[in-house]
Amino acid sequence: MISITIEHLSKRFDGTTALDDVQLEIAAGEIFFLLGPSGCGKTTLLRTLAGFTEPDAGRVLFGTADVTRQPPHLRNTGMMFQNYALWPHLSVARNVAFGLEERRVPRAEITRRVGEALESVQLSGHGERRIHQLSGGQQQRVALARALVIRPTCLLLDEPLSNLDTKLRAEMRGEIRRICHAARLTAIYVTHDQKEALSIADRMAILRAGRVLQTGTPAELYRRPASQFVAGFMGESNFLPGRIHQREGDRAWVVTPLGTFVVRMDDPRWPAGAEVTLSIRPESWRLGPAGRGNEVAGRIVEQVYLGDTAEYSIRVGETLLRVVELNPRDTRRALPEITASVAPEDVVILPRELSAPS
Repeated sequence: MISITIEHLSKRFDGTTALDDVQLEIAAGEIFFLLGPSGCGKTTLLRTLAGFTEPDAGRVLFGTADVTRQPPHLRNTGMMFQNYALWPHLSVARNVAFGLEERRVPRAEITRRVGEALESVQLSGHGERRIHQLSGGQQQRVALARALVIRPTCLLLDEPLSNLDTKLRAEMRGEIRRICHAARLTAIYVTHDQKEALSIADRMAILRAGRVLQTGTPAELYRRPASQFVAGFMGESNFLPGRIHQREGDRAWVVTPLGTFVVRMDDPRWPAGAEVTLSIRPESWRLGPAGRGNEVAGRIVEQVYLGDTAEYSIRVGETLLRVVELNPRDTRRALPEITASVAPEDVVILPRELSAPS
């Protein structure tokens, strides 16, 4: 279990910037996610940590050791690829044992460690099977066991769940988190799936165009994004342009096209008169009169009933709001007008951006 430090890392390919002065501190034993859209640089960063890609500038430290120019086989990282990279002509046990055989570990120790690795991923008794005899989830576990069996200094995962169906993905999220914590591994996980990141990560970084936009815990990035891009990437949100009319203590009054919203705010960078954007998550709205301010009245123009939730599109003047209701009533559709309200703590003030996030 080691800490990982990334200092001013940059990389270009044929004139295109893949990494742009990336700086990160990853604590020992932490499950850290690199999250962002396709082409943002997250896989390049992971490959740089593994030693497959050499940076143009910057350093990578494993603990206090500078491994920036160290070849992959000397870094002792375990890597799990998107396509698993399993050998179909070898048994499950031989697939798992491959890294140990390359390191010329004694046969008796290989047998013992392969058994332990298969047990850790709940595949005891599957060692003699062929890869084609396994389900997709079982193949994913074999790839994870192969990465774990070498007892890596850190585990690197490149979208390992992308080939699984929805139900199996949900099951394996918990398994990966359990295994990493049980093995006390420092793990760095690449994905573009925000639900995957929210359910597994201890902390995460959002990347865009090779730069780190924000780091923090899943709750911090979801509830307190630093930009409109981060807010939009981490989940659906309603964005309202506004201007801060007044500040008093930890409260601000923000004038928007839907009226004035009271917002809880302790950030000194937003003075009265500042042009801002408000971000309100769909699930933060409460339907029906609340008597607590921050209320808007509109008409339901679309409704999707999902059992445990209902999703609404509510027209308020020229603005279309997205609202999610928990444990919904099935009578909303008949209402000619409906009121929605939001607590000041659930409204986030963001910098005004010239264009919507993409």
